Amino acid sequence: MSENLSSILDANSKYADSFGEKADLAMPPSRKFAILTCMDARLDPAKFAGLSEGDAHVVRNAGGRASDDAIRSLVISSEVLGTREWFVIHHSNCGMETFTNEKISGDLKSTFDTKEGYFINWLTIPDREESVREDVSRLRNHPLVSRDIRISGYIFDVKTGKLIEVVKG
Repeated sequence: MSENLSSILDANSKYADSFGEKADLAMPPSRKFAILTCMDARLDPAKFAGLSEGDAHVVRNAGGRASDDAIRSLVISSEVLGTREWFVIHHSNCGMETFTNEKISGDLKSTFDTKEGYFINWLTIPDREESVREDVSRLRNHPLVSRDIRISGYIFDVKTGKLIEVVKG
């Protein structure tokens, strides 16, 4: 067993011992919102948004982008589980700002001897604020997103912990 797995199982055992009333939480999020954010390990949405178990849905991917799969999760969040507000939260110093689609596709071709990387839109981030605006716009204009869902965009500053609103450009 790896050291990581052992550590996770030990932590889970302690967590399960005090799970208690969390077993009775409802499936729909109690605060009726969802956050789309990056998978970056420096971001803890529960802490920066003041969440507890059962409060909100959190969808994470590289860059916090409104990819097809993120949209799938958000549509289920609203249409099946009742969220009425979504927050798109990108962040400063994101790894997705450090390369382009062409660069990663070329690197993967060299590593794996395949052109498959060229068929993927990696949703890199050449401009942080603009990427938030693009994702908010994509969600607002998506045919499967109800017009009554409130959607706003923010950047999490990894140096201060603050959320900075991104206004329409």
